[in-house]
Amino acid sequence: MLRTIRKSDIELLAPAGDWDCLRAAVANGADAVFFGVEKFNARARAHNFHTDELPDIMSFLHRYGVKGYLTFNILVFEEELEGAKELIEACIDAGVDAVIVQDLGLVRMIREISPDFPIHGSTQMTITSPEAVEFTKPFDLEVVVLGRENNLKQIRQIGEQAKLPMEVFVHGALCVSYSGQCLTSEMWGGRSANRGECAQACRLPYDLMVDGEQKPMGDVAYLLSPKDLAAIELIPELIEAGVKSFKIEGRLKTPEYVSNVVSKYRKAIDRYFDGENPMPTKEELRELEQSFSRGFTHGFLKGTNNKQLVEGTFPKSRGVYLGRVKQVLRDGVTCELEAPLKRGDGIVFDAGDPTKKEEGGRVYDLRRQGIKFEGEAPGGLIEIVPGRSDIDLKRVHVGDRIWKTNDPHLDKRLRQTYETDKPYRTFPVRVKVTGTAGQPLRSVWTDPATGASVTVESELPLVPAEKRPMDAALFEEQFGRLGGTVLELESVDVHLNGDLIVPMRELNQMRRQAAELLVVERERPRAYVKRQVEAYGDAPLLAPPSAAPQGGQARSVLTVLCRNLEQVEAAIETDVEMIYADFEFIKQFPAAVEACRRAGKKIALATPRIHMPGETGYFKNILKLGPDAVLVRNTGAVYWFMRYLAEHPDEPQPELIGDFSLNVANHKAVSLFTDAGLSRVTPSYDLNIQQMVDLLRRSDTSRLEVVIHQHMPMFHTEHCVYCTFMSPGTDYTNCGRPCEEQRASLRDRVGFSHPVRVDEGCRNTVYNAIDQSGAEYLTNFMELGVNRYRIEFLEETPDKVHEVIALYQRAIRGEVSGTQVWKTLKSTNQLGVTRGQLVK
Repeated sequence: MLRTIRKSDIELLAPAGDWDCLRAAVANGADAVFFGVEKFNARARAHNFHTDELPDIMSFLHRYGVKGYLTFNILVFEEELEGAKELIEACIDAGVDAVIVQDLGLVRMIREISPDFPIHGSTQMTITSPEAVEFTKPFDLEVVVLGRENNLKQIRQIGEQAKLPMEVFVHGALCVSYSGQCLTSEMWGGRSANRGECAQACRLPYDLMVDGEQKPMGDVAYLLSPKDLAAIELIPELIEAGVKSFKIEGRLKTPEYVSNVVSKYRKAIDRYFDGENPMPTKEELRELEQSFSRGFTHGFLKGTNNKQLVEGTFPKSRGVYLGRVKQVLRDGVTCELEAPLKRGDGIVFDAGDPTKKEEGGRVYDLRRQGIKFEGEAPGGLIEIVPGRSDIDLKRVHVGDRIWKTNDPHLDKRLRQTYETDKPYRTFPVRVKVTGTAGQPLRSVWTDPATGASVTVESELPLVPAEKRPMDAALFEEQFGRLGGTVLELESVDVHLNGDLIVPMRELNQMRRQAAELLVVERERPRAYVKRQVEAYGDAPLLAPPSAAPQGGQARSVLTVLCRNLEQVEAAIETDVEMIYADFEFIKQFPAAVEACRRAGKKIALATPRIHMPGETGYFKNILKLGPDAVLVRNTGAVYWFMRYLAEHPDEPQPELIGDFSLNVANHKAVSLFTDAGLSRVTPSYDLNIQQMVDLLRRSDTSRLEVVIHQHMPMFHTEHCVYCTFMSPGTDYTNCGRPCEEQRASLRDRVGFSHPVRVDEGCRNTVYNAIDQSGAEYLTNFMELGVNRYRIEFLEETPDKVHEVIALYQRAIRGEVSGTQVWKTLKSTNQLGVTRGQLVK
């Protein structure tokens, strides 16, 4: 039996970076708002609110029946846990409706503080499969925000299997990388995307290098810059796929943007449930483009279409496309307009190279055949005359594209929606009136939306009426004067014993008092359980092993991760403890397992970094090969392997090791994953040396493996560079698999070429061209009891594999210093080695 979806089941979730955005969201029909405070959120560059504003924010939202979610969607470092605890307690006290969380260690901490405070799993958790949702079930998450790479079919499948409310992004900027899996800002600028400081390296231009040669690309330079998501046309399909919450991106955007986008999606959802055509009009789509647009796409919701996702010619908002310059005049240009234009609108001329200064300004006049055009020019061949000092027409050329970047009339109309003294919304109230002569008039006021009822009585008693007794019409008139409040009278049920009356001022006073009491009830903070827990800043320090550092050195072992069979065969010839195989294609795994078995070496096989619905066959194939361990890279894989191995105790039980992509940044996360059954975990690459030391001091270091040499995996994307720019196809079914024959890399403005590798699911990882070393910190780690260190190779030759392993083995034995390792690698590596993310 199909469940009937009601409008009340659907939530339109809007962004708010400041009070004006908050008001704009409420005024234009949002059901809920997400916002950040001054710390611990993924929009460090937004204005953000302050913690002490939380009670006022929640009172305002609840007055209008809107929910408020605080974004706590970053990784929390060890020394920040106490501050995180204080913020969670402030949220509980203020009645925040939920926190949106990335860090699973923070999830554990919240559950220690409160068993019932609502948690939403952020898209930064990289939840993309039913198994990943199942992993969260023990922590009672209320909602999960799916990865933006899930398509409609997968969303439906996740909902049907996992049966937890789903939130999906429907509008706004798209990250090219999986959220929670982008390390580019951290690598290049020390600004971590997992800490809300993304520097948007995906919006930079790159040269495409194929087998070391630059591929001519014309004006296509922004190879990793996606268009903006606009799923307004897919509202019916999303509702029917089981999506509960429709999320609009944009806490860095203006209140006009919030007003515009929220109102459009509100209309689309309402039209669907009212049985009307939910499709947006051309004008509505143009207005959406006007507020902010790099060009619109459905993202991955309709499946992967790499050609539609990335256009590549510009990285920033353009607005509405008007047409191309047909002729340059003495004081303007002619253009065959494809969209309306009027005086005062802002325009920009696009010559195809956004890195250079572009000419732009305001429209001063519009002419048709030399005659001034009054009002809005709807289309056709029009002469556009810019302000005299705005644009240098010598820099404008025939063929340049023209974009309308700003529409002051639209902005004014949008501002008027929230810049008003009138209430943004009103809610019906029902009143029951009873009374007897000699007793006060009694009124019970009920707010059906909240279920709250208040009772208000007159100060003076009722007396018999000599002329005009009170009747229903009188009460409707007097009690209906609720203007200026969020309430409006729906009905009055009158039960008076006889013809009675009280002075009119009594009715007015009763009305005012009842309205105040009902608003107080609306604004009352939601109540949650809040336990007193330990101060997280005083979490016990775990003593390192009793052995002296030399003993620690004696027990320390190296593991190596190899990305091809030649590297595996080279590593076998050394005395490393274990070899990880992380190959592009699973068909290459058996040869690696066989080589290790022949040499008596332990081997671990790596799962993909992302797990989508229906991809558990990959995990089964790994187990069939009988590895000694599995390097597990996502929570869906953790759940699947733990469950499968528990259900098949007679089968071989490989060790399960959690990789960096699980984003372990504090001791709470370490214990969560080891309690779940992982034998050890790899700390997040977001940690610098001090943060790493803080983590190690409060964790069981025998359960940790630290990566000390690697090429940082920066972007991890569903968008395939090989398919988009090296084939005529749109996805893996028709691209011809150029990745199997050629090697692509992206050359940045500095001249470094960053290798692009694919995995079994055709996802791309862009690796940093420069390998990095944490060798200088080996002594620190050993003193803290770490005894497993991993080296990760990318394109190194067998000789290089031998050299690097030998250097680190000598460092672990204390024969050379970590600094000597780093300096030696720098001198023998053509590109040099950076100290990477471990630097303070």
